[in-house]
Amino acid sequence: MPVLLQVTLRDMPHSDAVEAAIRRKVAGLERVYPRITAVRATVEAPHHHHHQGNLFTVKLDVTLPGGEIVVNRDHAEDVYVALRDAFQAARRQLIELAERGQGANRPSRPRRSVKAAQELPDE
Repeated sequence: MPVLLQVTLRDMPHSDAVEAAIRRKVAGLERVYPRITAVRATVEAPHHHHHQGNLFTVKLDVTLPGGEIVVNRDHAEDVYVALRDAFQAARRQLIELAERGQGANRPSRPRRSVKAAQELPDE
């Protein structure tokens, strides 16, 4: 099922390259967690300081069945670095969510302590 993607660029000119980068990164998130239903990506250049250059803010809203993941990453001087950091954070959260979901279906195995393993008779 295709993911609904909404890209918003604020206080900066429209860029096909930035939008294409976002689409590639969303496709990567889909490989990690295929149940994503929608992604809203907002990129803005809120400040134009002469000393620090252009600082970008990236906000991601990833909609999933039964929930949502929100990621905010502020102030990287390069828009692609800000995108990379935001999508890496979303990826980590999706991997954690997927692992928790798989763990719920798997029966738990009791762990043996080192001491208990040493006390077992040799075969």
